[in-house]
Amino acid sequence: MSFRVRLTRGAEADLDRLFDFVLERELERDGDLWLAEQAVAAIRAGFATLSSSPFTCRKAGQSPFLRELIIPFGRTGYVALFEIESASSVLILAVRRQREDDYS
Repeated sequence: MSFRVRLTRGAEADLDRLFDFVLERELERDGDLWLAEQAVAAIRAGFATLSSSPFTCRKAGQSPFLRELIIPFGRTGYVALFEIESASSVLILAVRRQREDDYS
């Protein structure tokens, strides 16, 4: 079975925010500016895994269809909140860094 993976506008905005965060941090420390692109690529690769196995991710609340995907990157990584909408569709609701308090 294959699931179609879609992102809300908020999740797309989260990707932009996360890209900007990594880019600004690397600019401040004269670091690797490609790291921001690598981070977003890692997040999108994580999303791709949902097309085949969304039910393997941990539950995020009372609903068995609301779940979180852990995406490793560097020393921490990212967490994507998503909902299994139907037998063929997954909707990414939000994305955050693992060290952030909660979804924005």
